Amino acid sequence: MRELRIRVLAGVFVVAGVLSWAGARLWNSIGTLPSVPLAAPIVLALIAVVLLSTALSLRARLKAQRERRPEAKGVDPLMAARAVVFGQASALVAALVAGMYGGTGVYLLESLDIPARRDQAIYAGFSVLAGLAVIASALFLERVCKLPEDDDHDKGAASPA
Repeated sequence: MRELRIRVLAGVFVVAGVLSWAGARLWNSIGTLPSVPLAAPIVLALIAVVLLSTALSLRARLKAQRERRPEAKGVDPLMAARAVVFGQASALVAALVAGMYGGTGVYLLESLDIPARRDQAIYAGFSVLAGLAVIASALFLERVCKLPEDDDHDKGAASPA
């Protein structure tokens, strides 16, 4: 399984932000701008909490397993792989959504004197922060579940025994 690359996440964030900013400008010139839902930062924050709690739980179980504690619960490798895949997918979607709300929020900064637009800008800002929390939690989960490097695998078959 490949690791998440921060460059890819940043690229998704920036492209989504630019497209969202341009879309918000276009949409506002045609009619009314769609609103940023209040639920967006809440849902993203809940996903971040789930990812973080999964990472902390797996880290504690792996530590107990390494220390060979008698009460240690083993970690199923398939379950850990599923958790990492969920984290990676969540991070990619969070980068897209945070970029989208970030672009809309940047556009809304022009009209903070209107109370409704100010509220929308605040919701967009919190959505970006919650999206970054999802990405950080996913990267932490991936780090917790990373297997130690195998030295024999890296040396190859040509090395003397």
